[in-house]
Amino acid sequence: MIGSLDQIFIRAKQLLLAPLGGAPDWVMQIASSLINIFALLGVFLTLFALISVLERKILGRMQNRYGPNRVGPFGLFQPVADGIKMLIKEDIVPTRADKIVHFLAPILIAATAVLALGVIPYGRNMTPFAIDSGILFFFAVGSTTELAVFMAGWGSNNKFSMLGAMRAIAQMISYELPLIITVLPVVMVVGALSPDRIVAAQGGYAFGFAPCWFVFTPWGAAAFILFFVSGLVESNRTPFDVPEGESEIVAGHMTEYSGFKYATFFMAEYIGMFAISGLGITLFLGGWHAPMRGLEFIPSYLWFFAKLSALLFVYIWLRGTLPRTRVDQIMNFAWKFMLPMAFTCVIAAAVWHYAGRGFAGWLWSLGVIAVVYFILSIFLETRKKFAPRTYRFAE
Repeated sequence: MIGSLDQIFIRAKQLLLAPLGGAPDWVMQIASSLINIFALLGVFLTLFALISVLERKILGRMQNRYGPNRVGPFGLFQPVADGIKMLIKEDIVPTRADKIVHFLAPILIAATAVLALGVIPYGRNMTPFAIDSGILFFFAVGSTTELAVFMAGWGSNNKFSMLGAMRAIAQMISYELPLIITVLPVVMVVGALSPDRIVAAQGGYAFGFAPCWFVFTPWGAAAFILFFVSGLVESNRTPFDVPEGESEIVAGHMTEYSGFKYATFFMAEYIGMFAISGLGITLFLGGWHAPMRGLEFIPSYLWFFAKLSALLFVYIWLRGTLPRTRVDQIMNFAWKFMLPMAFTCVIAAAVWHYAGRGFAGWLWSLGVIAVVYFILSIFLETRKKFAPRTYRFAE
C-alpha cells in the first residue's frame, strides 16, 4: 500500500503510455517527455498561483494587516483576478525600442526557469529528465538568465531599464560564482554530477536515527547557507532586490513592460525561486528522503514538497523582515566574504572526506571553516563596513 502511494504518479504515466505499447521507441520517448513537461507546468504553475496569494497573506499577517480577502473564499481566487487583469491590460512598447528583443526577453527568462526544473528529483523515480550531468545542465541553462535580463534592458531603449539590467547582471554574475562553488563539495564527495546519485548518497541514517544529509556536516551547513544567500540574489529577492529599487530606478529592467509580459517576468522570478530551492534540497537536505526512519511510510514526493514549502516560507519571512541593502554592500559581501567562504567549504569537504568521514573529520572540517570565518571577520572589519552611513550636507 505504501509503495503504491509512493509510485502512484509513475503508474499513472505508465497507464497513459499503455495505448502506445506497439509504437516505435522514438514515439514513446516523445510521448513520455510531453507527459513530463505538462506535469511540470501543471504543478509549478499551480504552485506559482498559490504562493502569489499566500505570500501576500503571510506578509499581511507579519505586518498586522489584511492580505487579499475579497476575491473568492479567503481571497484564494486572487491569482485568477490578477491573471485576468494582466491579460486585458494594454501592452505598451516604447516607440524606439527594439521590438523583437523586447518581445523575446520575457519568453527566454521564463523558458530558462522552466527548463531548470526538469533535472530535479521530486520523489523516488520521479526525475522528469534524468541526465548524468544534471547539475551541469542546471547551471548551463540558468546562466542564460543574465542574457534575458540584458535583452530586457537593452531592448527597452530606456536609461532606467539599462541601469537596472546592469545592476542585475553585476550582482547575478558576482553571486553565481559562490553559488556554483558551494555545489563543488557535494559533487566532490559524491563523485557524480547526477542529482539522483546525490540524493541516493544522502540516504540512510547514522546511529539508526540521524539522517545522512550533507547539511548536518560542518562544510555542508556552511555551503547550504552560502547557497541559500546566493539563491536569494539570483532570484532578486529581498534583501537583494536592488535591480527593482523603486525609489531609484523605477522597476529596473522591467520598467517598460506591462500587461502579460510583466506577468511573465513575475512568474519567471517565482519559478526560478522554486528551481533554486529544489536544487538546494537535492544537494544538502536529502532530496526526497524522510528525516526519520519511522516516517518513511509518507510518500517521497510529499517530503520533497514539504521541504520546498519550508524554504519558500523562509524566502517570504526574509522579505517581511529585512530592508533592501545597498549596491556597494551587496558587491562587497559577494567578493570579500561569500567567495572566500565558498572556497573554504571545498577545502573543508576534502578534509572531512580524507579524515574518514567520521567524528574526527567532522571536527577538522569545523575547525577549517571556523578559522577562515574569524580571519575574514577580523580582516574585513564588518562592523565598520556595514555601519550606517553618516550623510553630511553642505550648508
